[in-house]
Amino acid sequence: MTQTIASDQLQQPSLRVHAHDNVRVALRDLPEGMEIDDNGHRLCLSEAVQHKHKFTLHAMQPDELIVMYGVTVGRVVEPIAAGAAITTANVEHSTANAKPQGHREHWDAPDVSAFTGQTFDGYHRPDGRVGTANHWLVIPLVFCENRNIEVLRQCVEDAIGDDPYRDYKHMARRMLHGDTQAAPAPTPDASLFPNVDGVRFLTHTLGCGGTDDDAQSLCQLLAGYICHPNVAGATVLSLGCQKAQIEMLKEAVAKRDPKGLRPVHYFEQQATNTEPELIRQALGSIFDGLKVANAVERHPAPLSELTIGVECGGSDGFSGLSANPLVGAVIDRLATLGGSGILSEFPELCGVEHELLARCRDDATASRFQELMEAYQRHAASVGAHFSMNPSPGNIRDGLITDAMKSAGAAKKGGDSPIVDVLDYTEPQVRKGLNLLCSPGNDVESTTALVGSGANLVMFTTGLGTPTGNPITPVLKLASNSELARRMHDVIDFDAGPIIRGEADIAELADELLRLCIDTASGRYRTKAMRLSQLDFIPWKRGVSL
Repeated sequence: MTQTIASDQLQQPSLRVHAHDNVRVALRDLPEGMEIDDNGHRLCLSEAVQHKHKFTLHAMQPDELIVMYGVTVGRVVEPIAAGAAITTANVEHSTANAKPQGHREHWDAPDVSAFTGQTFDGYHRPDGRVGTANHWLVIPLVFCENRNIEVLRQCVEDAIGDDPYRDYKHMARRMLHGDTQAAPAPTPDASLFPNVDGVRFLTHTLGCGGTDDDAQSLCQLLAGYICHPNVAGATVLSLGCQKAQIEMLKEAVAKRDPKGLRPVHYFEQQATNTEPELIRQALGSIFDGLKVANAVERHPAPLSELTIGVECGGSDGFSGLSANPLVGAVIDRLATLGGSGILSEFPELCGVEHELLARCRDDATASRFQELMEAYQRHAASVGAHFSMNPSPGNIRDGLITDAMKSAGAAKKGGDSPIVDVLDYTEPQVRKGLNLLCSPGNDVESTTALVGSGANLVMFTTGLGTPTGNPITPVLKLASNSELARRMHDVIDFDAGPIIRGEADIAELADELLRLCIDTASGRYRTKAMRLSQLDFIPWKRGVSL
């Protein structure tokens, strides 16, 4: 599925991605009447076409299929002239999911000789896994404890001088008093716990008032965070009467940590005399936990201990041509080196299921993927939704007209390596290689799920600019185009725009990006999301979100 795009193609005003496509992508704004060379055939544009949008190679009538990336991505509903743009007015979502003829027997593994024997500096946990960061976690079992979590956050940040918003608070005080000569905001003292990347405080809206399945799902997700290799231990706050009980969470943690190697401290407000006593006990747990976490130092680990989750958000018409296949090339390299990748967002795999099924290592893996996709579609239908509703107004405005078109580009984040396992939401990754994870297309919900299943690094592509991060796992942001990388430079970590301009090929940039992943995993590079304290955490209520 990884698309190799020659630089001489990309110097043209437009691009046909696949030989079987009947549309081309405008690489810049194209005027009406412009002549386009499509493999020797001269085509005159019947209207102006915006960059990132697609135009037809011949006149098309209702019920004809739109093909891009070599797969069906839409169905014509209104006549379209040759050289005219496809839009939501003349095309609707459609797929043609032909069943694969058996499993693919071979794939072309990339050359990874430049990375053979390379390591990253990680935190080695007693269970044998390796973290790319070292956090102490503070979480509520129910939304009723969110306020106490916030009290703890402010108390801890004030005590250790690690307030991520200190500069903004200082700015606000200066603005209020008109004091342009005020002293700069104090710098935190990192000497207390030099081996700790921070205390992370999660909040959420679940734990009670939902179904029993909702409570179980929340506990499984929280257990995935508590037992994550980037976490040294956790402090858990419970109210007492909610559906998500402490015993439920303990059982979920025990499944992932049967030897009890991860320290977890539980506090129940309804069993504590007063709120100040609850806060005092929880603070003591956090400060003791920081001492435990600080005793762990970074040491070299093989690249096979990296598990990179891949995600896209705010996609544009170039995402499937640059950033997404670039990420896929990195995943192929990591899989070849014995590491792992996790591809999620099931609504954004709609239309390319047959390609993914052919890559599954055996029939059981393929069957699980089909079953989970069909179950998700039934869940969505039960609340009146469909995968075709997935593209956002921003996606459509930037050329992603249908969900199938968005999916065909989004799936390229998974590269071309064999699929070794398919995970349901909250299930932990246990097999090395590329895994599929059932999650929604919602950026934060899906990133939250990737980390909950074990991703110790995330690569996140965007064409429009999305600030999403995660509390415990570094999230690297890739721009599909250089204009975005320049405009939102404080959010973007890596620019895939040179691919669009024909200045670099995917293989060249994939090696560079993998080196950035190694530096990030080693703590030598701090992601823009972490610098901005973009610490997003949203559990998924199944069947509601696309």
